[in-house]
This record gives sequence, structure tokens and C-alpha cells, in this order.
Amino acid sequence: MKASILFDFLVFPGIVFTAGLGLIAGWLDRKVSARFQYRVGPPLFQNFNDFFKLLGKEAMLVKEGVPWLFVAAPLAGFAVISLVATFVGTALFFGRDTGGDLIVVMYLLMLYSVTIVLGGAAAGNVYAGLGAGREVKLLLADELPFILACLVPIVHAGYRPQLADILARQAEHGMLVGSVSGAAAFVVALLAVQAKMALPPFHIPEAETEIVAGPFIEYSGPLLAFWKLNQFMMFVVFPFLLILLFWGGFQLTGPGVVWGVLKYLLILVLMIIIKNTNPRVRTDTAIAFFWKYLSPLALAAVVLAVLGV
Repeated sequence: MKASILFDFLVFPGIVFTAGLGLIAGWLDRKVSARFQYRVGPPLFQNFNDFFKLLGKEAMLVKEGVPWLFVAAPLAGFAVISLVATFVGTALFFGRDTGGDLIVVMYLLMLYSVTIVLGGAAAGNVYAGLGAGREVKLLLADELPFILACLVPIVHAGYRPQLADILARQAEHGMLVGSVSGAAAFVVALLAVQAKMALPPFHIPEAETEIVAGPFIEYSGPLLAFWKLNQFMMFVVFPFLLILLFWGGFQLTGPGVVWGVLKYLLILVLMIIIKNTNPRVRTDTAIAFFWKYLSPLALAAVVLAVLGV
């Protein structure tokens, strides 16, 4: 049993699988984005080359920063994303829980944002500190609608937060996105995910035209490689989470594999399209958007879920 859990975490659906697929998904992001900008885009293995090249570079530490926290932040973020990938992937592919329900997943995803804040605050750079402050504001903006959207599958599953139970409910009654409450919650969750990944139009913490790279401005070498890998892995974790919560899961047998891959690509490409067709919004605009519009919509979805709609 311990060997099985270790395999889940280290190989499939954990670190090796999520990192490898994430680097490929990052290539798809860059390729589709290039097409929007009338460019060719990078070759397939460009992200792999960039990652391993960064691993061989020197990591520079700022004298005015907090070195131990500066180093620990990207590694802690990598550990958090790996745990979420294991919890979500094990339920999605094998239909079983490994000790982490949806509440734990939501907590870990919030914790990942905290690692970004700590890394930026420990950098000893004014732009990094500003980016860390913006990350806090973005977290306060998107966390409430994201939590409310995640409550909808829990309500439909008989108020059980276990990921396997959420999948079992959809296997019996159909995809949750086919209901009114599920469709509304999916739209809210998708936009909240866009903000959690700091993708346009919500790339406020690392707005390159204002604060260069935000909380990551002082990172280099292997530490920067892990931050980039974390971002690529989120291109796997978040679409898989949305498939699990709203799109009925992923079958590893027969036509279910093709259908699962199509669902993943649909959500991923939809995120990329949103990224490339919307300009960056201001911090106050993002907060108003999530609190004034998405939060009431998510709350209405919860009420409809309680009513069975």
C-alpha cells in the first residue's frame, strides 16, 4: 500500500506525469498564443530545453532579502502542486481518494498563492514586494467565488467533499455541467482558475509592463525553473480539477480515453483563448468583478444546487 501511494505521488498521476504533461501543455499555450499573434511559436520540446537549461544556471541571492525563505518558497510551491496533482489525479483516473478531499485541495491551492507571496516578499526587491502585494489582493478577489463554485459539486454529491463521491454522483446522474447550477459554477470556477494562475486578463501580480516579473523578478537558475515548472503543472492540475468537478471525470478504458483527452484540450484551449483575447484589468476592477458579479453568481449556483436544479 505504501509503495502504491509513493508511486501515485512520484510517478503517476503525481510529479513525473504532471510535470511532463504540464511542459507539453505549456508548449500548446505558447503555440496557440503565437498563432493569435501571427507567429510560428516554439518547437515541441522547447519548454523541456528551457527547464533543464535553467537547472544548470546559477541561482543568485539578493543580499537585502531573506535567503532561506527565498529558496524555500518555490520548492514549497512545487510540493503543494505535486500533492494537489496526486489527490486530483488519483480520484480522476482511479476513482479513489488518497487522503485529500476537495476541502484539502482548496486549502492547498490557496497555500500555493501564499508561497508566491512569501517568495516575492523575501526577494528584497521593491517590484517583487509590489507583486507579492498584488498577489494577496488577487487571492482575496478570486478565493470567495472559487470556494462557492466548489461547493456546488459537494452539494450535488450529498454534501460529501470526497472527490470519489463527486465522481460517483456524476457517473450516476450525468455531468454536473449539464445542470443549471453546475453550468453557472463551472463558468465561475473557470474564471477563478484564470486568476489563480495569474493568466490574462488577471496577470496583475506579474504585469511585465509595470513591475517586470513581479514576485519572480529576482529569481534565476534552478529556483526560477521550479517556479516555471509550477506554472506549467497548473495547466494540468486545474483543467483536471474542473473535469473532475463538472465534466464527469476521465475514463482510462476504450472511448473514454479519447473523450477525456478532448475534455482536457477543450478546457485548456478555452483558457488560452481567454488569455489571448482580453487585456489586463486593474486590481480594483478585478476585485469588483469577482465580488460584485461572480460571487453572487456562484452563490446563486449554490442555492440552485441545494434546490436540486
